[in-house]
Amino acid sequence: MKIAFFDAKPYDKISFEKYASIYGIRIKYYEPKLNEDTVELAKNYDGVCAFVNDKVSSYVMEKLCSYGVKFVVMRCAGYNNVDLKSAVGKIKIARVPAYSPYSIAEHAMAMLLCTVRKIHKSYIRTKDFNFSLDGLTGFDLHGKTVGVLGTGKIGQAFIGICRGFGMKIIAYDKIHSCRDTVTYVELDTLLSESDIISLHCPLTEETYHMINSDAIEKMKQGVIIINTSRGALIDTEALINGIKARKISSACLDVYEEEAAVFYNDLSGLIIEDDTLLRLISLPNVIITSHQAYLTNEALDNIAKITVENAVKLMSGERCENEILFMS
Repeated sequence: MKIAFFDAKPYDKISFEKYASIYGIRIKYYEPKLNEDTVELAKNYDGVCAFVNDKVSSYVMEKLCSYGVKFVVMRCAGYNNVDLKSAVGKIKIARVPAYSPYSIAEHAMAMLLCTVRKIHKSYIRTKDFNFSLDGLTGFDLHGKTVGVLGTGKIGQAFIGICRGFGMKIIAYDKIHSCRDTVTYVELDTLLSESDIISLHCPLTEETYHMINSDAIEKMKQGVIIINTSRGALIDTEALINGIKARKISSACLDVYEEEAAVFYNDLSGLIIEDDTLLRLISLPNVIITSHQAYLTNEALDNIAKITVENAVKLMSGERCENEILFMS
């Protein structure tokens, strides 16, 4: 079996080579993202491995079909960047529904602690031998209300961490999977009562820009927003306006709705064209990391293992529990 692996990074190859050798798979690693301009690289391959910022559009899917590609394995949980309709009956699609919910939940809490206790500011300050504490006053998380949007495996892991801090937890999800351990409320109630709001939802038509100007208007004064899911859950312009109006005291963002052209690349020597991103980064109460919440040794190993196993099952015709079209 031969797989074309797009948007490849050095840290991907370590785990994938380990499992490719176990199953006798040949992987060709391509640095560019999969899109209309690069899809031709998938010629003569049995399958394609794609990631969060690859664009598997209807055009790309059509080309993959014409090349005889039999499957696309996503090495991530989300698949909003895949045109599923154009794949029906032509190409099998699978994903990694859970690889390490703890990695993402722990990153969300790390960002929260960083902003609440001004750790990022004190780190930079002490590098200049400035040991003043002026402007570094934080607050206790104990007793604060955290609203969790989405209570899947990642949301549940985050809830467990918050419980350890002695926080009051409320949640919103259409599926009340934690009914016995979590207090579910209506979305408007969560928005109005939460000191901290953390997003753990997939990106769908329904959740697109769920945090918009109307939602922000309903929030508590001084709310903190955390997003480690998908950037387009938040209307970025509305977020910036909410921060400028002092409605939102801090934002912790591991994702950004226009991240595809920026994240995972070293642009330190270039001029950034995205004015919205520049505005976000310039705000002193915004912490941005480049979609790294998943990046732990454990998660990378699980991603590689499950992705390769998905490829083997799809290629052999064996039932694959992570096949997207089968699940939907």
